[in-house]
Amino acid sequence: MNLWVDNLRKPPDGWTWAKTSSGAIDALCFGMVERISLAYDLGGRDTTSSVVFWMRENRMWPREICVHSANPAGVEWLTRMIDRHRR
Repeated sequence: MNLWVDNLRKPPDGWTWAKTSSGAIDALCFGMVERISLAYDLGGRDTTSSVVFWMRENRMWPREICVHSANPAGVEWLTRMIDRHRR
């Protein structure tokens, strides 16, 4: 499965859309996500940082991880955490 995590931008064809961090984590729990693309901000206080923390804690990393966020600080944080903890 390809998982697009973003509350505003629509996913490309062939991607499942999660608009919240909890929706993304629910999808990841099935262990079938092969590719994930992350925005950082998901509205209000919701961010994909909780998704990255969940992947780290559960050692469940998709084969391919992309960051498509428009938030430069969010891109830096996501990229740093993914690079540091993904095995």
